[in-house]
This record gives sequence, C-alpha cells and structure tokens, in this order.
Amino acid sequence: MKYSKEISELLKDAGIDATNVGSSESQVALLTDRIKSLTEHCKVNKKDVHSRHGLVKLVAQRKKLLKYLRKTNMESYGELLDKLAIRGI
Repeated sequence: MKYSKEISELLKDAGIDATNVGSSESQVALLTDRIKSLTEHCKVNKKDVHSRHGLVKLVAQRKKLLKYLRKTNMESYGELLDKLAIRGI
C-alpha cells in the first residue's frame, strides 16, 4: 500500500484534487497506477497466475468506475482519459 504522500503526488500529477481521494476520478487514477505496476510485474513473472487474476479484477473495477463517470459527467470523463492516457470504454 502506498503512503499518503505518494498518493497525493500521484493525484497532483494527474491534475486531480489530492484531498478528495473518494471521488471517481481519484479512484480511477489510483487504480491506473496499480494496474501499470502489476502489468510490469506480470511481464517479468509470466507464471504468476494470482497476480494476473488480481490485475484482471483491478481492470474490471476501473472499467466500472469509468462507465459510471461517463454516465454522470462526460466532460470529466474525457479529461481523465486524456490525463491518464488510457482508452475509453
């Protein structure tokens, strides 16, 4: 688990308010960081099935949050996709 300083720096880099970690945008940014690190881990450790399963769960969770964000705030959704350099649903 990351420390609060690392989380706040990560959110500041993504251009999101670092004090509101419960917002959908913040959660997507944090999940994206975890997904990137797990992806690198899975590239190195190809037989680590448990980590791959966790990675699939994180991707599904991020997808659900992005779907919610797209329905509720389309403008924020588009900005977040650009800031984090991820594809849309």
